[in-house]
Amino acid sequence: MNRSIASGVFSVVSAKVVVLVLTAISTPLLYRFLGASGYGEYAFLMSVFAIYMIFVSSGITDGVRKFLAEDRNATNWSEHVVGFYFRLAVGLAAVGAVLLVLAAQFGVVSIAFGEEFTIYFYVLAVLVVTAQFRDYARKTLMGFGLERYSEPLKILDKVGFVAVALPLAYVFGVMGALAGHLAASLLVAVAGLIIVHRRISLSCIYSKPTERFPRTKMLTFNSMSIVLVFLLMSLYHIDIVMLQHFRESADVGNYRAALVLAEFLWFVPLAIQTVFVHSTSELWSQNRHRKISELASKATRYTFLLTAVMAVGLAALADVAVPIYFGSEATPAIAPLLLLLPGALGFALARPILAVSQGEGTLRYPVAATAAAALINVVLNVALIPRYGMHGAAVATSVGYGTMFVFHCWAARHVGFDPLADARIGRVALTTVLAGAPIVALATAISSPWLALAVVPPVGFAIFVAFALLVGALDPAEPFEVLSIFPDPIGSMAASIQGRLEGDGDGQPRSWYQHLLFVAGLSLLVSGLALGVLETDALLVSP
Repeated sequence: MNRSIASGVFSVVSAKVVVLVLTAISTPLLYRFLGASGYGEYAFLMSVFAIYMIFVSSGITDGVRKFLAEDRNATNWSEHVVGFYFRLAVGLAAVGAVLLVLAAQFGVVSIAFGEEFTIYFYVLAVLVVTAQFRDYARKTLMGFGLERYSEPLKILDKVGFVAVALPLAYVFGVMGALAGHLAASLLVAVAGLIIVHRRISLSCIYSKPTERFPRTKMLTFNSMSIVLVFLLMSLYHIDIVMLQHFRESADVGNYRAALVLAEFLWFVPLAIQTVFVHSTSELWSQNRHRKISELASKATRYTFLLTAVMAVGLAALADVAVPIYFGSEATPAIAPLLLLLPGALGFALARPILAVSQGEGTLRYPVAATAAAALINVVLNVALIPRYGMHGAAVATSVGYGTMFVFHCWAARHVGFDPLADARIGRVALTTVLAGAPIVALATAISSPWLALAVVPPVGFAIFVAFALLVGALDPAEPFEVLSIFPDPIGSMAASIQGRLEGDGDGQPRSWYQHLLFVAGLSLLVSGLALGVLETDALLVSP
């Protein structure tokens, strides 16, 4: 199958950027329209649905993508794969929908979650069907290497949800938000299946493959991957489900708001993870373990640096950002957000390591590592939520997230690579501590919320980078090495600067440059703090 991996990765990452922007815009509006309580009910329903759909669709979506990508020489191989998984998707969707209807009809939902949730599960039953074929269509297109179609469909799904859910949520509350998901998934399913039909006629669903067709293998494929997905999803959602059981929906809504902000830290690791699944698979096939360790440890270091500066900035601006972003009703979300940030950072570090392990193909150790973190997460949630509510959930989830990094480092050693070879964990941690103090001080000194949001991120980033270069967490040429892969003129200019910074070619940065950075860092620090003090004084003397 001829396709450009780079093009596919670019499509995936570009779609993630667009979806992230749309999510960032729509989430606070949805919170305001539903209120803390309604948003909590909505978050709970989406968590239950996400866990439920693992068993309905995971084997299908991963299977159709894998076996189509194999492009075997067997006669009508692609047609038989598409037809086989389509029939399986129909059967599992029907069973999944019927089970939800029966659970609502016979009072199981009422007993487990409360009478008010019964009506929502009828909508979720329909959503099972539309979401099944939405995901089937997208993954089928990815199996054909058509990310240029599958990823715009992901954007279409988000746009459709925003366009329908926001006005309906304003009028009908939670039911309107669910209707948005239903309409968007139906739209994407229809559009996706039409594109699939143009690639391979869907009449293939009626064709019967030969006896040699690997039905058993395809049915049992990816059982370990399904287990891994389930464990990961439990880390994402078990706290929401348990919090709904022990606390009011308003607490769930505010806790979910804190999670949304904490999960914004994962964008960079997700992008790196997407690239690494592709790039390391080939390296594993060539047994280039040293190169894999080099890439993994560098990705760990970059992830730590980028996520740490985002976490420090978010912590410094939490008192300002949360009320502005979600509204004053979300003020109780500030404390859970601060408790979640350390764990979100640890989970971010685990993602590239997990991606490299997946590229090797043996999932035993990654599953064991994720299972250990998930078990800790569940135990702590059970212990802390009944007594401490959303603060207990935040502590439990943060610890569970954080242990992912520790356990996956252990798993990586057993898989056959070292993610800490050039991670410089100590230096990055020192950078975070040294830069954190002035960044927090700067945010505290500026009394105007909007001015703080405008000043602290760029100045804080400059302070962080300066300290990273000074303590050796980041080499001066490395940022330009990354920029050198961009199209010209950015790429050529960055490559030229990189060459000059590397000096005479021995790979060591020039000492005068470090001294210059030291002065620049101190200057930025002093200027930033002075700006904050001046702003505070101006506010104090204003009438």
